[in-house]
Amino acid sequence: MGKVTGFLEIDRQERKYKPAADRIRHYKEFVIPLSEEATRSQAARCMNCGIPYCHNGCPVNNQIPDWNDLVYTGDWRRALANLHSTNNFPEFTGRVCPAPCEAACTLNLIDQPVTIKTIECAIVDRGWEAGWILPEPPKTITGKRVAVVGSGPAGLACAQQLARAGHATHVYEKHAKAGGLLRYGIPDFKMEKHLIDRRVAQMEAEGVVFHYNVNVGVDLGADALVEGFDAVALAGGAERPRDLPIPGRELRGVYFAMEFLPQQNRRMSGEPLSTNEPILASGKHVVVIGGGDTGSDCIGTSVRQGALSVTQLEIMPRPPEKENKLLTWPDWPLKLRSSSSHDEGSLRDFAVMTRAFVGQGGAVKRLRCVRVDGKMQEVPGSEFALPADLVLLAMGFVSPVYDGLIAHIGVDLDKRGNVAADTNSYKSSRDKVFACGDMRRGQSLVVWAIREGRQCARAMDERLMGETKLPR
Repeated sequence: MGKVTGFLEIDRQERKYKPAADRIRHYKEFVIPLSEEATRSQAARCMNCGIPYCHNGCPVNNQIPDWNDLVYTGDWRRALANLHSTNNFPEFTGRVCPAPCEAACTLNLIDQPVTIKTIECAIVDRGWEAGWILPEPPKTITGKRVAVVGSGPAGLACAQQLARAGHATHVYEKHAKAGGLLRYGIPDFKMEKHLIDRRVAQMEAEGVVFHYNVNVGVDLGADALVEGFDAVALAGGAERPRDLPIPGRELRGVYFAMEFLPQQNRRMSGEPLSTNEPILASGKHVVVIGGGDTGSDCIGTSVRQGALSVTQLEIMPRPPEKENKLLTWPDWPLKLRSSSSHDEGSLRDFAVMTRAFVGQGGAVKRLRCVRVDGKMQEVPGSEFALPADLVLLAMGFVSPVYDGLIAHIGVDLDKRGNVAADTNSYKSSRDKVFACGDMRRGQSLVVWAIREGRQCARAMDERLMGETKLPR
């Protein structure tokens, strides 16, 4: 373990943010890393519990006490190797993962969990700075050809593992660059895109071939793809957004969050917009419907674009400020969570249902809303209106997009509309075709996508070779 009495002597210290007044003027990351000394002190707080619940809290089962101890003793390179043994891209999760491992930490019982996410990010960032992270090409070539459809975190993890197993690996991406929602959904101020670019360069050096601007099922036939490879992994994500079919939905100014966010990311990278209609919050009253991470990203982006006001509406009741630890720990608790974007100038309102979008001249101008109780029933006399020049629907995603790939590849879907496959074989109903990530499990976290990509690669390797040395 770290320091035997570390958790008694050292208080939790988290990374800080640059002032909101400064950070809203740009789209760069604004988290201030801890010093090496402070990071080692935080690692010293880890107790190496007899039952390390952080392992189960982490979807990729990071060996958290192990690399905490290595950081505490200053053995950063071994800590990096340990971290990479379970997670292909810890610089992604160290920035955008909500850290269920910290919720599961024993010290969370007193609201002082180990700063696991901070330490994870420090390890991998140090590895890149020191030049320790290099391509790992396979030692033997199997002669098998595999394809991965989609280059989000699940597809990238799956492809990297397959390439390292010695398979000729091809990734098909419908957009101009790799990354999926990491690139086109998560704003640059939460994760700058050069982090993805350097991982793609590493993977290319390991033998992965990326095919961009290829929409399988549209530009390339699904059957032709399956016939041309020994195995195919479907990792296209869950891109079909949940809609709000109420009066006025057709008005200009009402958009899905994933129509709005990718535009700003493309502006930052110099890519052309995917539509001729620019969506900007500048000088507008913005209403974000949906209280999750995507809604938070819409807030931060709108503030940076110069919105007059930003209001976030959530249909669920306001969660409690703190959870009852004895009831929830070590599981992920329901409680009020605020992101950095909420501190940058926005209002939040809970238990609100939007009844209608009201327009003028074909464009939205305000929302008609009503408050609801815990059973989602309208509260009489609680109707109110909100000014709105731009409404962003951020209510989650319901399934993969069916047009194109899913419509033509001939795989069974589960009751939720996702590609049906279990978490042992990851095999779909069609021979040679596997599925992982959000396309299989539904909308989820980046860290779950990485886990499924790794496990899917192992299942594919075992199916192709009769055995596998890839970790699960």
